[in-house]
Amino acid sequence: MSLKKDNFSKRENFFMKIAIDLASERVGLTGANPSVGCLIVKKNKIISIGQTSFNGRPHAEYNAIKKNKINLKGCEIYISLEPCSHYGVTPPCTNEIIKSKIKKVYYAIDDTDIRTSNKAISILKKKKITVKKNILVNEAKKIYKSYFFNKKSKYPYTTGKIACSSDFLISSIKKNITNYYSRQFSHLLRYKNQGILISSKTINLDNSQLTCRTRGLENFSPKRFILDRNLNIKINSYVVKSAKKINTYIFYNKKNFNKQKKLKKFGVKLLKCKLNSDNKIDLKHVLIQIKKLGINYLLVEGGNKLTESFIVNNLFNEFYLFKSNVALGKKGKNNISKIISKIGHIFLNKKKVNTYLDKDELLNYY
Repeated sequence: MSLKKDNFSKRENFFMKIAIDLASERVGLTGANPSVGCLIVKKNKIISIGQTSFNGRPHAEYNAIKKNKINLKGCEIYISLEPCSHYGVTPPCTNEIIKSKIKKVYYAIDDTDIRTSNKAISILKKKKITVKKNILVNEAKKIYKSYFFNKKSKYPYTTGKIACSSDFLISSIKKNITNYYSRQFSHLLRYKNQGILISSKTINLDNSQLTCRTRGLENFSPKRFILDRNLNIKINSYVVKSAKKINTYIFYNKKNFNKQKKLKKFGVKLLKCKLNSDNKIDLKHVLIQIKKLGINYLLVEGGNKLTESFIVNNLFNEFYLFKSNVALGKKGKNNISKIISKIGHIFLNKKKVNTYLDKDELLNYY
């Protein structure tokens, strides 16, 4: 890809947009590290690109520099986030940039990590490397909102998801309310989150698998978290029987030694949790524990009660509503119109995402 004559502002925006697009592809898939995209440019041609590796390492800059076979002396590098300048599990990316003889560094937005924030510019300038930042900063803020939240919060970035009929019913004799395309999008949400949370009631009703079943992404199924105060989950459910293959945790409160023994035998990890003043599982305590287990991106696939509890406690960072074009009428139950109204009042923004969903409607609240 190349770009010939153009003014400087359009040129840097052009290349930075590619870096941001590369970063957006892996949001939620890079562990505790931010998803970063970068590209190296020589004489207006892109000669290498890099993304943060799955689970966070190596970093995007390292990947772009190491995969390239051309001499990088005098090149430019465009990065979606300020390059790290501290020693962690890996050496700082500023070191790699300096060693490669890259002459100009452009990045979209400062990191909020106190070990790195606003430090790269002085380190690089001391080596006579030109640095420019805040390019397409508003676009970068959109993809780093979850990362910035995770750096300052004790909770994971939490996304809610629910599917309903055109008359806002979420249960029916028919197993699937929405169409094939909506269900595939749901699997992509599972792919983009490290953990998934659900109640044992829903599992017992649907025998949910809670896996990503999009072809090629099966290995990216999230860790499973189940709220089950009294350990009512069915032993023969899919999630219990597959717990040795996929990490499965149950938050409970009431002891049941016989049930606990059976669940542990299947590989289920049991976490005793607090109850709140309403004698229900304390969701805030649950989220703190999930974050401590290394989950920074959590998807909640709740029924009406669990979804409403998250809404009342203001624990969603964003929300997806899948809406079928088919009405269930008397064949359905559990109307969530009041819940959707509450969601509309909580979130500042709403957009339709209907590109590939045929007649279904998808609303994203954020």
